[in-house]
Amino acid sequence: MKIKSKIIANGILRAVGILVAILLLLLFIYEVQSVIAFVVIAMVISLIGRPITKFLKDRFKFSPSLAAVCTICIVIAFIVGILALFVPIMIDQSEHISKINFDEVKHHINRLNVELSQSVGVDQVTLIQSLRESAFLQNFDVSVIPLFLNSLISNLSSMLIGLFSIIFISFFFLKDSELLLNSFLVLSNRGDENKFRHVFHKTKHLLSRYFIGLFLQLLIIFILYSIILLSFKIPNAMAIALFCALLNVVPYIGPLIGGMVMLVLVVSGYFTADFESVILPKLIYVFVGYCIVQLIDNFVNQPLIFGNSVKSHPLEIFLIIIISGLLFGIVGMVVAIPVYTAIKVVAKEFLSEYKIVQKLTENL
Repeated sequence: MKIKSKIIANGILRAVGILVAILLLLLFIYEVQSVIAFVVIAMVISLIGRPITKFLKDRFKFSPSLAAVCTICIVIAFIVGILALFVPIMIDQSEHISKINFDEVKHHINRLNVELSQSVGVDQVTLIQSLRESAFLQNFDVSVIPLFLNSLISNLSSMLIGLFSIIFISFFFLKDSELLLNSFLVLSNRGDENKFRHVFHKTKHLLSRYFIGLFLQLLIIFILYSIILLSFKIPNAMAIALFCALLNVVPYIGPLIGGMVMLVLVVSGYFTADFESVILPKLIYVFVGYCIVQLIDNFVNQPLIFGNSVKSHPLEIFLIIIISGLLFGIVGMVVAIPVYTAIKVVAKEFLSEYKIVQKLTENL
């Protein structure tokens, strides 16, 4: 009886110890979440830059360090180039804001309100009065603006430290292709190293294909958006096209937000023009073009690019994204495909005896 009680007590203590260890691990992850985010971003950069590094080493015989430095410089130059596209629109908007005549703005808003009401055949709504009576404006505190600016400036040093950390970690991931593998093998039991090594290389290969495919998808969307906006002479067409294309990173929700942003920017670009003869036709043309691009993306780009890159059926990808969005929100939708791909590779290696795993991973 004493031996049985001792076994039960040891079992309870062991369960409590495991629970405490899990809680401490979760607390540790919460405290170092920024570091984990830096490592994850660096891993994504290394996966995207892996083909460039390999090309430089194989074709031009660069050393691993030089190839890693060149790859990081290419990535940084690409990001800076993207941000540079937004500079003209920011300067343009700043000039407009500095020259705002609020009486004239009120006049144009009322004019657009009247013309819109007449065009769609609804009762006129006094937009200015509605804005004045809105809870947002009544509760808005002007002191929020300087507080926001102070917070932004105070966090600038943290942003610079984070950027340096990401570049530093990315360099070593690109330089030493075995660094991630060795870190991953720490999790394996003795005798399972080959399985873990196969899972790592397969996951790395598929995720590299996925991120390259994602980049290709955004590039195609950006080109199509630019053609539409430039065709109808929309101001700052390239910057608007790039911003709306980047929103496609968030599946399903991003394109909806991008469409609304594009239409709003079209209106703001022709704010003083006649609504019925200028603004409304451009809105219709841009909206139709936007819908055509989304149809091309949904029925051509995504099945070809994502289906081939992660070896998953389009319906399978759709269901995973929806489920991830319901469980984890927008972040879940963004990371759904990479995480699901990694899970499939792990399942095929360690759970291949189950029929459902065999069916889902038959193309891997």
